[in-house]
Amino acid sequence: MSIFRILLIPIIWYLYVVKEDYAFTAALVVLSGATDVVDGFIARKFNMISELGKFIDPIADKLTQAALIYCLISRFRNMMFVFVLMAVKETLNAVSFLILKKKTGKMLSASWHGKLATVLLYAMLFLHIVWFGIPSAVSNIFIMVTAAAMVLSLVLYLVRNIKIVKKTTAKK
Repeated sequence: MSIFRILLIPIIWYLYVVKEDYAFTAALVVLSGATDVVDGFIARKFNMISELGKFIDPIADKLTQAALIYCLISRFRNMMFVFVLMAVKETLNAVSFLILKKKTGKMLSASWHGKLATVLLYAMLFLHIVWFGIPSAVSNIFIMVTAAAMVLSLVLYLVRNIKIVKKTTAKK
């Protein structure tokens, strides 16, 4: 299902940027999100969690999120802040997760704060897609709340990963 979500990205971009069909774009974003939820449910319910799934699912998430933010930058300049923040967050998270994987051999699943940041990000993006005339003040509030959740998640992931790496290094 992660591959399916990745394949939806150019279609979503085309519908939003070229066709300006915001309703169909929103429908595909909902479909993408629904397949993400169903994929996670199936993996957990039937004990089908795999290292590949742990790797590709967040990539599909981040590519979808980045594409949506990029689409929205044309109408909402403050989305650039979210785009840059996401790039910094995901780069730092990727580096810390790679170090963690190298030191422990494990790939940890997403934590509650990462899921919260993702839900808020998708909600904010979806709102901006469907509410064409969203007032600037309302837009900025949603952007700032989402950005705060992203920063919180980044900090909590980094703290967790550093603690685990230190603990693992101390045992050796």
